[in-house]
Amino acid sequence: MLVWIVFISFVLVFLALDLGVFNKTPHIISTKEASIWTLIWVSIALGFSLVVFVIFKNAWVDNSTNLTPIDASLKYITGYLIELSLSIDNIFVIAVIFSSFNIPQKYQHRVLFWGIIGAIVFRALMIFFGVALFIKFKWITYLFGVFLIFTALKLLFSKADNKFNPKKSFVYRTIRRIIPITSTVESEHFFVKKRHLIVATPLFLVLILIEFTDVLFAFDSIPAILAITTNPFIVFSSNILAILGLRSMYFFLSNMTSKFTFIKYSLVAILSFVGVKLLLAHSYKFPEWFSLSFIFLMLFLGVLISLKTKKNINES
Repeated sequence: MLVWIVFISFVLVFLALDLGVFNKTPHIISTKEASIWTLIWVSIALGFSLVVFVIFKNAWVDNSTNLTPIDASLKYITGYLIELSLSIDNIFVIAVIFSSFNIPQKYQHRVLFWGIIGAIVFRALMIFFGVALFIKFKWITYLFGVFLIFTALKLLFSKADNKFNPKKSFVYRTIRRIIPITSTVESEHFFVKKRHLIVATPLFLVLILIEFTDVLFAFDSIPAILAITTNPFIVFSSNILAILGLRSMYFFLSNMTSKFTFIKYSLVAILSFVGVKLLLAHSYKFPEWFSLSFIFLMLFLGVLISLKTKKNINES
């Protein structure tokens, strides 16, 4: 229990420093600043694998699955890479939402900050119930395996011109019926007072849409990580550290989404592999080094081919 308290406290301290110190004043996040913070968060997340090793070596958390310290570290890194890779699609959708509502760049970080807070709470609940389901109902692994393969096929055959329009979504229409919303952004505020009424601003509407989007993406990422391990601490820590780095990665990648056109096929391969792994969970166990190597290789090839193709197009 102490390890959980320390880890959650660590997350809360970083979040407080983020909004209260480093981003106290709303400003446009430059590519350089986003690059530095992306590097910092990735370094912290990968470095945490050593902490996981120490935690499991000293048996400071529940280890009912009898993981060795090395296996625990490998499973953590694999889970982190899965969450990070699946977050790329989420980044693209967030960019569309911000663009649709003309949210100024200097206010986007604040929206993402509070979006991260909500995401941590929802992910914690989904992980808790997900682990309980995996342990209690062994057959559910087959259900999630089929679901992930279906998701991969859906992503593979989705049309490029079939773009997401947040203003046509059910969530947007429902919120507009329930809460009065101003048509313009009112500084960095989520709510303002007008004519003795408290009304929401577009920032609040965008925040809700981003939260809802994250929940939808979690239906892919949580089962994918549970295919790697059902140890609650590894699943939670890998998921949360990936989410914490999502904001800086958004500002780093949002202006370069067109460069990574082939990353879609990397996600298809990863989701398909994890789906097959779930379907074979009770008859064959993939070595951890193989799972980690496969996911890393797919991400590397997706980025490499995207950049190479983009370079050839520009040269021609």
